[in-house]
Amino acid sequence: MRTTTTGPLLGALAALALLLTGCAVNEQGQGESDLSGTIDGAGSSAQGAAQDVWIAGFQQANGSVTVDYDPAGSGAGRDQFLAGAVSFAGSDAALAADQTSGDVGRCAPGAGAVDLPVYLSPIVLAFNVDGVDELRLDAASAARIFSGDLERWNDPALVALNPGAALPDARITAVHRSDDSGTTWNFTDYLHEAAPAEWPNEPDDAFPFEGEAAQGSSGIASVLREGVNVIGYLDASRAQGLGVASLAVGDGFVAPDAASAAAIVDVSPVEPGRADDDLVIDIDRASDVEGVYPLVLVSYAIACRDYEDPDEGEIVQAYLAWITSAEGQDAAAVGAGSAPMSPELRARVEAVVDTIG
Repeated sequence: MRTTTTGPLLGALAALALLLTGCAVNEQGQGESDLSGTIDGAGSSAQGAAQDVWIAGFQQANGSVTVDYDPAGSGAGRDQFLAGAVSFAGSDAALAADQTSGDVGRCAPGAGAVDLPVYLSPIVLAFNVDGVDELRLDAASAARIFSGDLERWNDPALVALNPGAALPDARITAVHRSDDSGTTWNFTDYLHEAAPAEWPNEPDDAFPFEGEAAQGSSGIASVLREGVNVIGYLDASRAQGLGVASLAVGDGFVAPDAASAAAIVDVSPVEPGRADDDLVIDIDRASDVEGVYPLVLVSYAIACRDYEDPDEGEIVQAYLAWITSAEGQDAAAVGAGSAPMSPELRARVEAVVDTIG
């Protein structure tokens, strides 16, 4: 199945998103197709809302198909895929290169797996600070805040970045993820690459310092909404109603939005040392290109090149074709707040999806 779009108007997309999110995720639709069966996925909680939208739309068009997705976390999704427990995984960190070759999970013998970028979203530094509506940070100050080295909101380093802001003489409470998380990996990758002197720690799914912690992006959002003089990192889709910091890029500051998130992906190379169809983006966190937002999460669909069960492969291929189509990307942007892939990146991903079987 190949789903295409002719550039529907924003109002139509909004109506589509409302329709899809108003349906139960696994509710069967009336659409008829040649597909029949069930596939299971697991992984990234950041992808959760987008997966709800994608599943509802796919099942509406394919009434005899069920797609189940468990947002158990990126690490759990990768482990389940490699163990053959699920048909595909969602992950905010790609498989290691050596995990993509040979006999993998439910893949046909020797076929191996691919990582496909399907969900782009800014990771925001959201805050709730007395008297502060706007906040500017650079990577060095963010690293010092989350390591505990920078302790008060009116520290001279923050005052210099925020001239005229009424930063309070109050202790900073920085909130991190308590669970192993691809969001944490991406955040610590940004700190390590853009401010290595202040953050010498290698990127990791586990946050390396003690302090206040919460489960998942939704847990961090709850702490921020209920707290005072607090800051935390989370997927942008969970930050409604909170202030979000702009980050230093070159000589200016860039706010997180769909355009700036897509822009950093487009100026970043594919990670070297991988197969041509294994599309892992090496985000240039230290870029000084105007208008890019460097703290972006690129979340992947992990799938077999070929499946041991051809029927399973046919459904997975069709589902990935839908979520990577322009219409699927736009529906997730409206319904889940993600940033659609650029046409150039989408074309590269679709070319790989076409070969899955």
